[in-house]
Amino acid sequence: MQKSLILIGLMVVAVGLGWPWLSKLPLGRLPGDIVIDKPGFKLFFPITSMLLVSGLISLIMWLLRK
Repeated sequence: MQKSLILIGLMVVAVGLGWPWLSKLPLGRLPGDIVIDKPGFKLFFPITSMLLVSGLISLIMWLLRK
């Protein structure tokens, strides 16, 4: 458990340091992401982005287990 928490913490720090470059990636604006924009109401549901991030995290965790 300690190793996992340390790894998650390091990943959060890496994302924080790399945010200027990561914010330029098209995540959140992929085809399949749902955006409903009405006057006084905005709903954003990033389905495709969530699937992509989930797959990437699963791949990383699978590689770390080996």
